[in-house]
Amino acid sequence: MISRIDLRGDALPEGGALRDLLPRAEFDVEAALEKVRPICEDVHHRGTAALIEYAQKFDGVELSQVRVPTEAIEAALEQLDPAVRAALEESIRRARIVHRNQRRTEHTTQVVPGGTVTEKWVPVERVGLYAPGGRSVYPSSVVMNVVPAQEAGVESIALASPPQKPAFDGDPAGGLPHPTILAACALLGVDEVYAVGGAQAVAMFAYGTEDCLPSNMVTGPGNIWVAAAKRYFTGKIGIDTEAGPTEIAVLADSTADPVHVAADLISQAEHDPLAAAVLVTDSAELADAVEKELEPQVAATKHVEDRIKPALAGRQSAIVLVDSLEDGLKVVDAYGAEHLEIQTADAAAWAARVRNAGAIFVGPWAPVSLGDYCAGSNHVLPTGGCACHSSGLSVQSFLRGIHIVDYTRDALAEVTHHVVTLAEAEDLPAHGAALKARFGWKVPTV
Repeated sequence: MISRIDLRGDALPEGGALRDLLPRAEFDVEAALEKVRPICEDVHHRGTAALIEYAQKFDGVELSQVRVPTEAIEAALEQLDPAVRAALEESIRRARIVHRNQRRTEHTTQVVPGGTVTEKWVPVERVGLYAPGGRSVYPSSVVMNVVPAQEAGVESIALASPPQKPAFDGDPAGGLPHPTILAACALLGVDEVYAVGGAQAVAMFAYGTEDCLPSNMVTGPGNIWVAAAKRYFTGKIGIDTEAGPTEIAVLADSTADPVHVAADLISQAEHDPLAAAVLVTDSAELADAVEKELEPQVAATKHVEDRIKPALAGRQSAIVLVDSLEDGLKVVDAYGAEHLEIQTADAAAWAARVRNAGAIFVGPWAPVSLGDYCAGSNHVLPTGGCACHSSGLSVQSFLRGIHIVDYTRDALAEVTHHVVTLAEAEDLPAHGAALKARFGWKVPTV
């Protein structure tokens, strides 16, 4: 059901050579880019008419408009299962606690007497948020995108999610995003929602249409077409990340419970046939026990043939055997997992040494599923090894730092000779002249 990679016996290679030995899903955004380019440009030129056509082509839904009526959003909340509502409200509450504490404050540094630099943080004016709605529906992603944007102070928030096919003739929910998505929007106070999916949703936010103002930034997970559209618009709009298939890596030793480890690997495998499930361990006994435990747990769950089995059997998933936890740490740092669980003795100490991971889950009582919904952390995280240079979504994602430089005449006079010297060293004499002009074209002596 899952392959093995045995890295025991020899010294581990460094850097890219080690990364090349590790499992990874094939996710060719560059190839998808050429396919989304005409879609994006069609939305640019034809606006809402193009969006309606693509809803028919890709989602099998006939739309007369893409903006979701406010009444439909309110109705979705009224009809929401009370238990689901309570769970979403608790998820929102915990996410607000964590993200509210991330907000940066303005700070002024006195460089010299009379010379200060202030860094202030300003939210982007408008963001477009994407919530997937294809193979699975993710109201939790609505929470994870909206909460940090709101806590950052973003004033204009719009959300897009694919329209759903009617479940029966006359289904009032047909042509709208999933009702749980709409209910989550209502709980968060987001009333600008569009029934648009895929690359065309990113294009709508990037270019704007007759119905939707353009956004400064687009965030949220999606399929390869969403990722490719984000790449297409990089430079025109801000993006969070090009999200690839989800990943879990578990660093475990002989103290780990194989039932827990197997359950956690399966929990990510059920997302998608390209989902990655990787166990890194120095215990062959644990590896055997986990492999044995996978069989009955997979058989007892849902989405087995179309998602879980292909994910676990795919080239992106494996049990990786290492000589020691020190080697295991090198492996998980080289892998840079979206989600990394540490299930070892003294798990907190090992977790503190990890450098590359989207989020780290410490010990047996902090599974990835907790982070997906109710830990308070954000589940929009870097994939495909991007955790070595990128962070997950946070309040900072929606803030821009601006420096404010304030110098008096005397403070400028004191440093003018250094500025003039550096300008002349770079053969940019007009830079120095801009200062000398303020002092009668002479370099002041202080």
